[in-house]
Amino acid sequence: MANPVVQTTMCTCSFGAAPAVLPVTSQQTVMTCNMLQATIMDNKLPTFGMCACPANPAVAAATAAALGVLTPMPCVPVTPAPWAPGAPTVLVGGKPLLNNTSKLICAYGGVIQVTMTPALTVQTP
Repeated sequence: MANPVVQTTMCTCSFGAAPAVLPVTSQQTVMTCNMLQATIMDNKLPTFGMCACPANPAVAAATAAALGVLTPMPCVPVTPAPWAPGAPTVLVGGKPLLNNTSKLICAYGGVIQVTMTPALTVQTP
C-alpha cells in the first residue's frame, strides 16, 4: 500500500544532483500526521541542484561550448503536468491525493519521484 505524501517529503530527479523538499501549495487545510497533505497538483518544485539532462537547453548550450563534454547547469524544473497517477479515489480539496508511488515528468526529460515521506499509512481492521 502506498503512503501519503505531505509537506517536507524529499524528492529526487533522475538528472538532478541533489534532493529537494516538496512544497504543498495546492491546498492549505487538510493535514496528515500534522503536516499539509499533498495533491497531484503540487508540481511546483524547487531546484535539484545541478541538471545533467542533455535535453535541457542550458545544459545543451554549455555542453556545446565545452566541445561535447557534458556540462551540468543549474536545475530549474519545468513540470507543466500533475503527478501521476496519484490516488484518484481519495480527494483532498477536490484534487486526488498524492502518494509515494507517483511520478512527475520534467519537460526536459527528468523523472521526479518521492524518496522519503514522513507520513505513514494507517490500516484499520
